[in-house]
Amino acid sequence: MQKPTVLIVEDDKNIQAMYADAFTLAGIQVLTAKNGSEGVNLALLHHPNAILMDIMMPEMNGHEAMSIIRRDAWGKHANVVYLTNMTDPENIVHAVEQGTEEYIIKANLTPKEVVNQVRMAMRA
Repeated sequence: MQKPTVLIVEDDKNIQAMYADAFTLAGIQVLTAKNGSEGVNLALLHHPNAILMDIMMPEMNGHEAMSIIRRDAWGKHANVVYLTNMTDPENIVHAVEQGTEEYIIKANLTPKEVVNQVRMAMRA
């Protein structure tokens, strides 16, 4: 049986590595992207079981990336969890309108808790 895969789209290398380690320890295969455009390409190529999407990134932000992913036949139903420090209502509403499974504030959960949230999203 193939391991589930999560795509982590995060521009901060330290944060990306921290979550990649947490998912790897949980037995989940990890793909990483450093910006939204790289995230779109990897998502549409590999069809991960879940996408962990930051919002504020260079080149293309998370909302723009999700808008492109959602236009794809597979992407319409992709499991997406936003992982950000953006707490303003505008960003939260935009994420919900794009069909996010969860909207997680980075500072509020440990990496292990994030892994558990993403596992639940994969089952949704």
